[in-house]
Amino acid sequence: MTEAKRGEGVTRSSRDLCWNCQSEVGGEYFCPQCVKVQPASAWSDYFDVFGLPRKLGLDLEELQRRFYDWSRKFHPDLFQRATPEEQAISLENSALVNTAYRTLRDPIARVEYLIGLEEGAVKGIPPKAPLDLLEEMLEVQEALEGAKASALDAETRKRLTDERARLAERRRAEEDRLLDVGREWDALVDGSVAASPDRDDRRRKLLDRMKEILAVRAYLTTVINDLSDALGEDSQTHVSHRRH
Repeated sequence: MTEAKRGEGVTRSSRDLCWNCQSEVGGEYFCPQCVKVQPASAWSDYFDVFGLPRKLGLDLEELQRRFYDWSRKFHPDLFQRATPEEQAISLENSALVNTAYRTLRDPIARVEYLIGLEEGAVKGIPPKAPLDLLEEMLEVQEALEGAKASALDAETRKRLTDERARLAERRRAEEDRLLDVGREWDALVDGSVAASPDRDDRRRKLLDRMKEILAVRAYLTTVINDLSDALGEDSQTHVSHRRH
């Protein structure tokens, strides 16, 4: 990424004009004529902020490097003597860079954000119980209700602990499925999948599979947290937070 270039490798259909001198700035964060900082939030998505394609398999070290680079360039201390307009833009850009980095470094948030970009504003994906575990989930809910009604005995505690471990393993399996779908998505983005009339259909099916996996994962996470609460343990101890 060049010294003041944003959206490296991103093609845009129109060029921005500098808010100060009305010169063309194109894909730059700083006007090449008057050197004023330019707002990013008007058009940048989080991938674009760091000059990255809309892929799920990101190089996290490179993402971090670009984050630190832009964080330094937009740091408010560098604009203490600038105009109020420049100070406001630097603060907005800095906030955008921070939010974009927090989202993209988290593998689950990254998938959710990508789905939102591809489909427009998407509300939270509702949890969905996996069909093959419906009967088991009913038994878990009964056990949880019993745990709320009375003190846990050793047998019930062991049962809930074992169930939580099984569900945590299932959640890891769902995350592995998400990784596999992500690789298929990236191949589609890279163009390594041959262009064909059904390309859009494949894209849609991949997004639907991502949403399905996220819905199941969200359900499993809720039940795992409920089990941890019933056991009197911190649910955060059992948060799955894979990086990929």
